[in-house]
Amino acid sequence: MSESIFCNFINGEWVEGASSLTNISPADTSDIIGQYAQADTNQVEQALDAAIVGQLAWQESGLEQRYSVLMAIGDELIARKDELGKLLAREEGKTLPEGAGEIYRSGQFFHYYAAEVLRQMGETADSVRPGIEIETRREPVGVVGIITPWNFPLATAAWKIAPALAFGNAVVLKPANQVPASAWALTEIISRQGLPAGTFNLVMGPGAAVGDLLINSTKINALTFTGSLETGRKVAIATAANLVKCQLEMGSKNALVVLDDADLDNAVECAVGGAFFGTGQKCTASSRLIVTEGIHDRFVDAVVARMKQLVVGHPLREGVHIGAVADARQMKQNLNYIEIAKKEGGKLVSGGEVITEETEGYYLTPALFTETTNDMTINREEAFAPIACVIKVKDYDEALATLNDTNYGLVGGICTQSLKSATHFKRNAQTGCVMVNLPTAGTDYHVPFGGRKDSSFGSREMGSYAKEFYTIVKTTYIRS
Repeated sequence: MSESIFCNFINGEWVEGASSLTNISPADTSDIIGQYAQADTNQVEQALDAAIVGQLAWQESGLEQRYSVLMAIGDELIARKDELGKLLAREEGKTLPEGAGEIYRSGQFFHYYAAEVLRQMGETADSVRPGIEIETRREPVGVVGIITPWNFPLATAAWKIAPALAFGNAVVLKPANQVPASAWALTEIISRQGLPAGTFNLVMGPGAAVGDLLINSTKINALTFTGSLETGRKVAIATAANLVKCQLEMGSKNALVVLDDADLDNAVECAVGGAFFGTGQKCTASSRLIVTEGIHDRFVDAVVARMKQLVVGHPLREGVHIGAVADARQMKQNLNYIEIAKKEGGKLVSGGEVITEETEGYYLTPALFTETTNDMTINREEAFAPIACVIKVKDYDEALATLNDTNYGLVGGICTQSLKSATHFKRNAQTGCVMVNLPTAGTDYHVPFGGRKDSSFGSREMGSYAKEFYTIVKTTYIRS
């Protein structure tokens, strides 16, 4: 492995790319994290060919071997959470506590799926014909292509890689090109676990090159993608043409409903935490705050007061709540959405200002708009920014209708002390996940995650539901 270039990992070997990319911290543009190899067409094909061979060997490994491998990966991630959390914070811009927390959760994913390795049980049944028995079992789907986003560069990779390996598949991982360091660090850990050559491969490079090769390949058996709706549609079309199994997690426009009877302090914390932490760069962020008129003014005043307590700054500095925006392009997009919201009649009551730090980076104070309606661009499109918009409604019925009036459907939240309202909401919110008196952000690793409408396509991620994507079912008939 080159000392100056962080290489791709193909067929059990560290391989330099045809070119390299300079990975720069968005919190400090003088902070060069490293030079990362960029795979070319031949290297992607080599990784795919290696995965086909490696998968055949890996599926024959014993359950205890797979269990031990996944446990070891999880153990090391958790043990190195502070070190790797710092790397992640430098690379992506989220705060150090958020970075360390992401590493820790990533380790938990590997621990959970290590246990799932030992829970792979089949079923038996009697045939409708005499003298015949039936067995059903799950087998690996084969070679899995994994394309991950920049906002959770390690956690998203972990919750895809861990079940893929647990169920006996081979992996070709293509991380977002803005954040190769986190994926490389995870790959380095995996590379030391004694997997058959080709079982796990890392190919770094731009989506227009490496990503397109993966999604159009006939050598993969399944592809899982997290990213934008626009790209997700392209992935679905490409994989469908080759009859490749596909799983997509895409955009969102999540809403938090706040009813008149809500606990105000809790509602404020849910809104601020859900909308702004992680710099708002989360698919679960609650960018729409739908508030009934009886509590509206008190809620807005309290949120503004809470926002003034938030510290925006370098993600490695102690006491910072909100770190840097991911890069210059994302900052430009954020500012554009703020101007669009103003032009469409939204009232900016707090934040939305570019600030300077001791280091040159991309820093934006959280923005809160009031006097917005659900048909405004800022409430229809995913900004992926620390921007939240308040929508005043008359009552619960209007709030629910407003929440559902979107082409997305990932997470919906409600703050209320009414059991009746909460029960109706969790049944009628057109989202894959529902939060009651909680921020819309945050999911547990042992339960399914995913949305409806344009937010998700295919089977659910996480928990035991992951086996629906990473395995195929075989039915065997036996004459006794």
